[in-house]
Amino acid sequence: MSLPYLPFARPTIDAAMIAAVGETLASRWIASGPQVAAFEAALSAFLGGRPVRTLTSATGAMEVALELLGVGPGDEVIVPAQTFFAAANVVERVGARTIFVDVDLLTRNIDLAAAAAAVTPRTKVLAPTHYNAPLDPLALADFAKLHGVRVIEDAALAIGSHAGGSPVGARGDLVSFSFHPNKNMTTIEGGALVVNDADEAARVERLRFHGIRRNPDGTRDVEVAGGKYNLSDVAARLGLAQLEHLSAWCSARARLAELYFEAFADDELLPPERLPLRENPGHSWNMFTVLLPLGQMAMDRKAFMDALHAEGIGTGLSYEAVHLTTLFRSRGWREGRFPVAERIGRETLTLPLFPEMTESDVARVAGAVRRLLRTNPKP
Repeated sequence: MSLPYLPFARPTIDAAMIAAVGETLASRWIASGPQVAAFEAALSAFLGGRPVRTLTSATGAMEVALELLGVGPGDEVIVPAQTFFAAANVVERVGARTIFVDVDLLTRNIDLAAAAAAVTPRTKVLAPTHYNAPLDPLALADFAKLHGVRVIEDAALAIGSHAGGSPVGARGDLVSFSFHPNKNMTTIEGGALVVNDADEAARVERLRFHGIRRNPDGTRDVEVAGGKYNLSDVAARLGLAQLEHLSAWCSARARLAELYFEAFADDELLPPERLPLRENPGHSWNMFTVLLPLGQMAMDRKAFMDALHAEGIGTGLSYEAVHLTTLFRSRGWREGRFPVAERIGRETLTLPLFPEMTESDVARVAGAVRRLLRTNPKP
């Protein structure tokens, strides 16, 4: 009998969540309304009381964050070369210049020393990504103070992570989250932006909904050309139900990650530098990525992924080196600038990890990976 297909990510959605969404649909208030307000309040409470505003995606949240800070033509934003495309795309969309820097091999996080060397008088924002480990909030605060820049944390992978004794997002400057189905909790599509005060929150509200501000007499005015990024009540109601389970799901992910570490222990083809950090307190384990030893394999990465797929195991790529995309090659970026990011981009492979996986699922994936690594070794 064939085993069920294991995707690399799968959201947990139970009958109670389906019923809650159904009740919202039945209420006929399905666009932004009371559920959005309740979800934002719940997220704020989860993050120690900081103001939070939801948006239709983390990408939208980061673009609005840049607009909130007035970033535009002539400005520079420092971004890690190893992250998801959105982190750099939004910089280009507001007309600013993306300045890439390399990352650390184990954490995959931005190299702050390299970022410091990249600062110029035009640098307005540091935009690091929480990747294989939570970013250090004190280090980010020190960087911002020393260099006189704002910080937009890309925490798309980090909802439920902790750093410096607090949840990611409870400290810092601006922090964006993703609620895509492959994240630790979902609103189907959606995101959130954590801001510093009521004034910033009000400005985000205008930027996410056409720039509209209501006058005392009930009429509307537009002072800024806002976009359309407001979350629906249907999505927010699912988010409310998901948030209740987030801590338990993160704990389940951590247990599954530990099973992966045990399964790959003492594997000479997957030594510690090819695995995530094992001692990683506070990490919410959105993904488990390995770096394939391509130099010792007869098959390339695509063939390896295809072989796993044939066995009913899904994989992902997290992530390609952003500066080597066609867009950023057109801006003058080339191979060799950021060797760590480029190595990760060549070798990375994301293995299945989601709360409903079992111990036998992890054993199945790890066993298939180890076997395929040894099936056709390079002569």
